[in-house]
Amino acid sequence: MAVHAHPDDESRKGAATLARYAAEGHDVLVVTATNGERGEILNPAMTGVGGDTTIVELRRAEMALAAQHLGVEHRWLGYPDSGMELGAARSNPPEGCFATVPVSDSTERLVEVIREFRPHVVLTYDEFGGYPHLDHMRCNEVTVAAYETSGDPSAYPNAGTAWTVSKLYYFHEPVRVTLPVLEIADRVGRHLRRFGGDRRVAEPQPRPPSPERPWPRQFDHPIFAPTLRALGRWTPRARRVTTYVTCADYLEQRDEALRAHASQVDPNGIFFTVPMQWRRKLWPAEKFELARSRVATSIPETDMFAGIAEAR
Repeated sequence: MAVHAHPDDESRKGAATLARYAAEGHDVLVVTATNGERGEILNPAMTGVGGDTTIVELRRAEMALAAQHLGVEHRWLGYPDSGMELGAARSNPPEGCFATVPVSDSTERLVEVIREFRPHVVLTYDEFGGYPHLDHMRCNEVTVAAYETSGDPSAYPNAGTAWTVSKLYYFHEPVRVTLPVLEIADRVGRHLRRFGGDRRVAEPQPRPPSPERPWPRQFDHPIFAPTLRALGRWTPRARRVTTYVTCADYLEQRDEALRAHASQVDPNGIFFTVPMQWRRKLWPAEKFELARSRVATSIPETDMFAGIAEAR
């Protein structure tokens, strides 16, 4: 079960992993906390969308289509979006939005979903929210609280029969981090293929992922040094990665799910124009942090269900 803040987040973070597990026969559920009504229309081809009600309807329809592409079930918690304001504006979010609802109230709602769906594994953002968005950080608070209390019969007794989740994971390396790397890789690769040069950059080769080196091997080339420095603030968090789920065969499904959120993506953007064979080589696995576990497992992992069967 993956808990996300807004419709489209599920297609940007861990989507290929969800598609893989669904294809392998696991029951997979995406839970979306907010309606996403304060999201901007990011597709320049879309016009004529206005009014909160219209946007909510649009984003719900987009979410339903994305879930179909991923092969997963979906539930809404139904809270109003808190908006994109960061910095000083964060101190005064809209009244009644997800970020202002008492944590215990939204936790009870999520606990009810957990007890009904009965997942063995739950995924969400880390304590930073992936980036400092109020709804993302609140998702972390609520999901951690739900993980801790869903198995306690005395907690939220009206939310269904207690169910203990075995493992809690955090997403790492979302699309917003990989996009600038893809962009520079595309530009450099085209330049080198045209004028000749280091084929190691032009045709990247996979290197086993490592928490100590959170970028693919071909980015060791000096030409990428400025980009790596710009992304350096992500490195300490990248070292927290414990789990690498191979999912290169499901990147097309991830892309189709992301395109389903037509109001939120530019279908002609760099993310979709970089050749798929590049992306399969650059990012053959999605990365996660095992934040909490009630079962024994060995780190690093390649399967989120590692240790669960042995414990039951």
